[in-house]
Amino acid sequence: MRLWVVASLGLCLAELLISTVTHLVYGLYIFSSAVAFDIVEILNNHHLRKLRIWETVADIYSKPNIVDADRSRDIGNGPYFEGYEVAPIVLVHGIFGFGKGKLGGMSYWAGAEKKDDRVLVPDLGSLTSVYDRARDLFYYLKGGTVDYGEEHSAQYGHARFGKTYDQGHYPEWDENHPLHFVGHSAGVQVVRVLQQMLAEKKFQGHENSSESWVLSVTSLSGALNGTTRVYLDGMQPEDGKTIKPIFLLQLCHVGVIIYDWLDIAWLKNYYNFGFDHFNMTWQKVGVSGLIESLLGNVGPFASEDWILPDLSLQVSVELNTKLQTFPNTYYFSYATRKTRKLFGVTIPSVMKIGKTMMEH
Repeated sequence: MRLWVVASLGLCLAELLISTVTHLVYGLYIFSSAVAFDIVEILNNHHLRKLRIWETVADIYSKPNIVDADRSRDIGNGPYFEGYEVAPIVLVHGIFGFGKGKLGGMSYWAGAEKKDDRVLVPDLGSLTSVYDRARDLFYYLKGGTVDYGEEHSAQYGHARFGKTYDQGHYPEWDENHPLHFVGHSAGVQVVRVLQQMLAEKKFQGHENSSESWVLSVTSLSGALNGTTRVYLDGMQPEDGKTIKPIFLLQLCHVGVIIYDWLDIAWLKNYYNFGFDHFNMTWQKVGVSGLIESLLGNVGPFASEDWILPDLSLQVSVELNTKLQTFPNTYYFSYATRKTRKLFGVTIPSVMKIGKTMMEH
């Protein structure tokens, strides 16, 4: 019996070590790629500025009396899409994802936001809950201070109000100016929760909201019914909400808490887990607050107000009973897979990073 316990513990520790090394290497690869992209972009921009100066000088001397019609024409690429008849598209990332402006020049969506001004890519926090992300997404679009709701905030132990958007990215959003939404992985559940909130008029000061504000919802490998992956990552299969004692997620929990507690501005501008409304920084909670968070007594991991519990089968079933589909909205769902050939046999590809994150 004792030998079995020792062997079992040894296997758990070995699995933890392998998972930790794999994820650290993967994370380092992503981070170093982002830094490399930034360096290349800075050099390219410097080179392009020089070229533009010489082009301008040459243009002035070669065509002093000619006005370039293309340069003087108003093409209507304003920040709020004035003059466009096509509804803008909002791309909502999944777990560990990021929006425009994060991780340097990298793009979660293969650079889609750089190809058309009508494509919006919000940064909603990589580990925050589906509910909190839906609230963030609303105010990102309409503008104003994020209001997580008095009841929800009290239940989960975080501040009621979050980030302030001085001006929304699509403030005219309403049923006459609806939006298309595309969600990847957990992102599609964020969109569905947001639409339900709009239908139930859950945003104070916006009582005219309705489900018709959403023209379409497209799911890309969406976790519409949860995923068993969360149990492989370390969630308890019995409840889908708590973390196993010896598992990679415990290290993730420690790393995220310390990252937020240190509150290094340039790092959080580069990548943010999205837990600012939990007020876990060293200035606000001190060393004692850090210890309490690491012990799991306070914070998102204690209250279960973060993304992985929301992706468990148990919580997903419960959530889906509260979500509706609406007749005036188009719904699309696409399943995807990534495979590779090995000696002529098709096998899953788990190590190679997707092209989605590597293009500008």
